[in-house]
Amino acid sequence: MNENTCAACDCELDDQAIAVSLGGRTVEVCCEECAQKLRESEVRA
Repeated sequence: MNENTCAACDCELDDQAIAVSLGGRTVEVCCEECAQKLRESEVRA
C-alpha cells in the first residue's frame, strides 16, 4: 500500500483525505464511507 492511497480502497488520496485512528495507528482514507468501513472492521476484530 502506498502512503498516497486510501487505506480501505487504494484510491488516490487528495486534500480531502480523512485521518482515522485504528489500534494506535493513524491511517488516511479517501471518504467517510471508507472511514466507516475501517472503524467497523476494527470493532469486529
